[in-house]
Order: sequence, then structure tokens, then C-alpha cells
Amino acid sequence: MKQNTHPNYFDNSKVHCACGNEWTTGSTVPEYDVEICSNCHPFYTGKEKNIDKAGRIDRFKKRLEKQQEKATPVKKLRKNKQKN
Repeated sequence: MKQNTHPNYFDNSKVHCACGNEWTTGSTVPEYDVEICSNCHPFYTGKEKNIDKAGRIDRFKKRLEKQQEKATPVKKLRKNKQKN
């Protein structure tokens, strides 16, 4: 078996977040920085905003309204033709 193929493992490597949060974990790097963690991530803090960037919901509602408007007169015409 080849010697020295695996990296060194550090049981107490320190992680530093941009928000100031620090914790220890096991890693092959003794110390590293992250930009976002569970303390400052919007999903975990409850400050998540769902944004409809493309306006898909609004476009769908407009199309649905147009279809309903077009469908209503046709149904009335059919009913009138059947009565005559």
C-alpha cells in the first residue's frame, strides 16, 4: 500500500463565519473562513423572501383571466342557439 496518500485530519479545526460565528469541526484544513452559516443564512433565520423574479405568477393569472373572458361569451352564444 502507498504511504502518505491521505491528507492529515484535524479533529479541532476552527471555522470562522463573516457574521462572527465560530465553531470547531473535523476537517483536513486546520482553520478556514466561510461567508455564510446557519446563524446568518436567511433560510435558517426565518428571514427568507420568496421573489417571483420573472413574474410568472402574474403572467399566468393574466392568461387565465383572458381565457375566462373569452370562454364566457362563447358559452352564452351556445345557450342562445340551443334555445332558438
